[in-house]
Amino acid sequence: MYNVERQTIVACITLLALIGLVVLLTIALLDPPAIDLALLSVFLLISGGATVLIGLAAAHWELPRWVRSLRARLVLMCILTAALSLVNVGFTSALMFFSTHDLVLLGGLLGFSLGMSVFVAFTFSASTTRSIGTVLEAVRSMNAGSLDARVQVRSADEIEELAGAVNAMAQRLETSFNRERDLDQARKQLIRAVSHDLRTPLPSIRVMVESINDGVVDDPETIRRYLRSTQSEVENLSQLINDLFELSQMDAGVLELHQESSSIQDLISDTMESMSAQAAARKLTLDGQVDESLSPVAMDAQRVQRVLYNLVQNAIRHTPPDGTFLLRAQDAGGEVQVDVIDTGEGIPEQEFPQLFQKSYRSDYSRSRASGGSGLGLSIAMGIVEAHGGRMWVESKVGKGSRFSFTLPKSPESAFNPAK
Repeated sequence: MYNVERQTIVACITLLALIGLVVLLTIALLDPPAIDLALLSVFLLISGGATVLIGLAAAHWELPRWVRSLRARLVLMCILTAALSLVNVGFTSALMFFSTHDLVLLGGLLGFSLGMSVFVAFTFSASTTRSIGTVLEAVRSMNAGSLDARVQVRSADEIEELAGAVNAMAQRLETSFNRERDLDQARKQLIRAVSHDLRTPLPSIRVMVESINDGVVDDPETIRRYLRSTQSEVENLSQLINDLFELSQMDAGVLELHQESSSIQDLISDTMESMSAQAAARKLTLDGQVDESLSPVAMDAQRVQRVLYNLVQNAIRHTPPDGTFLLRAQDAGGEVQVDVIDTGEGIPEQEFPQLFQKSYRSDYSRSRASGGSGLGLSIAMGIVEAHGGRMWVESKVGKGSRFSFTLPKSPESAFNPAK
């Protein structure tokens, strides 16, 4: 309603302004009698008012089907404009006492102008109609599910801008749809993998508990072995459940970090001390290189420690006996970069994009038999990204891998690398 009232006010002001301009020009050029001037003003008000009413009605009322297209509206506009001109000329001729000959000649010229106007409107509207049809066809294809449809319009006007906006929208929809499809596929894979990991140990746990409970096994050593195995399986299940809970927090964006300025050197030292026994058991050489001038890092130390554990455990698990791996930290401008480098199996380059996905497992690196639920790297990346850092991998099959991540320095030391 507000738009209708506003357009009506603008139309009335425009009409009165044009009538005033015509009256002033008539007085200045022709100096007509007062009665003729009054009749001219009344006629202009009536004909102009009728034109305004027709225009407002066409803009806001439902038009007949035969004038709903853009081309039909342009032609109708030309006809109405010419008709208004003809009526105005006829009235003016009556006031000015034009001869019949002059009036017929003027009417013929107006009729010729009308025909040419209709032809021009019909011709010029053809390209616009085709462009709109192209846009409409592409939108219908997108609505039918063909999100790869694009509008090919080169008109250097608003239609081309509309086509560009439609294409941009289609690109975003296609990207969003593909992402949603990939997430759905990842979710299904995660459910299958986790269901397998949750289900696999349960039969053995049940058998061992029933054997002890029913007295089938009464040898103390066997009972202790069964209990140790049961305890280990329960701990694995508990860790898997914790991993799932942490992933759900990351996906929901509610992972809480307790960040404070901490030393990355201390974390690396603690990691090497904790993992030295596992490395020795597999006859691996563990080494560390830490830049002593490293600035403090703004981090949740407990969660970053888990990232280091995950990466080092992967390196230990997939490095053959007598191999080596290096835990290194170095300055990287406004960040600290941490690398875990091993001489293990290596990873094919085509698997890099999937390596950090939830529950992704390659045949050689992430099976349950070798440990891990397929969630460790995904959790590690989520923790690093929650800190504002990055994680990536570089690897060659048979030559080892390097997993790297960065963490921002503490604000007070980010601009003072020597601190």
